[in-house]
Amino acid sequence: MVGALQDAGVVVTGAGGGIGAALARRFAAEGARVVVNDLDAGRAKAVAEEVGGIAVAGDASSVVPDALDALGGTVDVYCANAGVAFGGDTLDENAWAASWDVNVMAHVRAAHALLPGWLERGSGRFVSTVSAAGLLTMIGAAPYAVTKHGAYAFAEYLSLTYRHRGIKVHAICPQGVRTDMLAATGTAGDLVLRPTAVEPEDVAEALFRGIEEDRFLILPHPEVAEYYQARAAEPDRWLAGMNHLQRKWEEVR
Repeated sequence: MVGALQDAGVVVTGAGGGIGAALARRFAAEGARVVVNDLDAGRAKAVAEEVGGIAVAGDASSVVPDALDALGGTVDVYCANAGVAFGGDTLDENAWAASWDVNVMAHVRAAHALLPGWLERGSGRFVSTVSAAGLLTMIGAAPYAVTKHGAYAFAEYLSLTYRHRGIKVHAICPQGVRTDMLAATGTAGDLVLRPTAVEPEDVAEALFRGIEEDRFLILPHPEVAEYYQARAAEPDRWLAGMNHLQRKWEEVR
C-alpha cells in the first residue's frame, strides 16, 4: 500500500472528526497528499495541520473543483464520507431533503465530476462511507436508513459499471462507531449500536485491508454479513426480529 499511495491525491469529506479524520490520518501515514474537507473550517484546518494535508472547507457536494486545484489537478482517491443522521419516522421534509442531498447526491455529484478524468486515464478509486443501515436498516431513523440504502446502491452501480475500465469502488458499512454521530443517536443507538461499537481507526484499518484484497464491501463488523444473508433469505423472520428491537426501544425511550 505504501508504494501505491505515495504522493497520491486523496480527498476525504466530513474529515473534521470521526471516521473521516481517521481516514485522513491513515492515508497521510501512507504518504498520500490529503485534502481534508469539512463544513466546519476550524475542524478541517486542525486535522489538515495534524496530517500535513490541505484544508478545503465547505459543502461536500461542491468540493471537487477546489480539491483538484489543491492537488495540482489530479484526485486519485475520493472518500465520500460526509453524512448526516436524522432520527424519527415522520414526514419532516427538511430532514429528508438534507439526508438525500448529503448522503446520496453529494456522492453522485462527486462521481460526475471525477469520472471523466478517471476514465480517460483508466484509474480512480471511490470510497463510500455507507453504514450497516444501508444493508440492513436502523430503528428510529427513517431518513438515515433509506438514504444509506441509496448510497450503497449508487456505490454498487459505480462498481458494476466501471470496474472493467480501471475504477475501484469500496462501500464501508460499519455498525456503531464511537463518533459524535453515535452519541447523537440516543436510546436507539444505546440499544442497537453502542454495545459493539468500534473506534474510527478500526474502520480505517478495515478499509485498508479491503483495498489490499480488492474487495468492494468493507465490513468493520464481520457479523453484518450474516445479518445481510438472513435478511435476504428470510425477510419476514428478519423483519420480525427487527420489530422485536423496535418494541424493546419503545419501552425505554
